[in-house]
Amino acid sequence: MPAPASADARREPGEIFGARFTLFADMLAVGVATTVASLPLVTAPAAMAAACTVLRESVRDDRPAGFGRYVDELRAQTVARSVAAGLAVIAAAVLLGFDLLLAGAGLPGARAVSCVLAAVAAAGLVVGLRAVSDPELSRGRRAAFLRAAHRAGADLPGSLLVLVAAGVCAVLVWMLPLLAVLAPGALAFAVTAVELRRGAAPRPCDPAPAGSPEPLPSRSRGKDESR
Repeated sequence: MPAPASADARREPGEIFGARFTLFADMLAVGVATTVASLPLVTAPAAMAAACTVLRESVRDDRPAGFGRYVDELRAQTVARSVAAGLAVIAAAVLLGFDLLLAGAGLPGARAVSCVLAAVAAAGLVVGLRAVSDPELSRGRRAAFLRAAHRAGADLPGSLLVLVAAGVCAVLVWMLPLLAVLAPGALAFAVTAVELRRGAAPRPCDPAPAGSPEPLPSRSRGKDESR
């Protein structure tokens, strides 16, 4: 009797990587597509949102992530709102950089101002990344931003993970600039994993699933009924 094929040997038609590397390959492909789509800079938020959507569906719904799927999600983003969001991000980054230059000019209280600006930049980065990973982003960016701000405050460990992921990607790109092509995919995957980790946790108020056995009566209740 022939031995069963291993997980790496079972491949779908046209699949380049084995089953264990499918998600990794999706992340790399999405990273390249996100980098290309972010070249105009103003399209960076829409490109990252499309990357998070594709990777989320790849993990949760087991849907293949390809360039065609990514392009479809990118087209689903409203052009005017995406450009407006990109311009807002660029304006905020320029203003923050200008403030940091002023803080480093030797003015009184420059160190305290620099610390405050760094904290504001970190908080804005976390909220922005969690906003682009919102599944309902296309229905309303303002509402998605408010929900992301709420999640960032309610889920501090997740926000810390997002910040660490962004820092690791920045360090890797600084050490090896060629990784800048793949870094957006890794960052989108990290943010998506944080959101899925939070959404997968069971809620205390969730009803018991159908078909689950009923809890056994306690001993005290049995004694009362026997009386």
